[in-house]
Amino acid sequence: MNEHIELVKKWLENKDSVSLEELEANMEAVYYAANAACVAVYYAANKAANNAAYAANAAYWVNKYEKLTK
Repeated sequence: MNEHIELVKKWLENKDSVSLEELEANMEAVYYAANAACVAVYYAANKAANNAAYAANAAYWVNKYEKLTK
């Protein structure tokens, strides 16, 4: 279950059940989580296999993504 999708579903069912502030915060969280996931994939796929520094950077972004999506 994705908390961000669930919030949007709640809003779709009842527009008054979610505030504009909640929707904006949800949008920001999704944006940053998606961006962190893309960056992690970039480092893992293109660089991490041969370079410890890139591997550490990939691990950082994976951790950031996991924190943002909880």
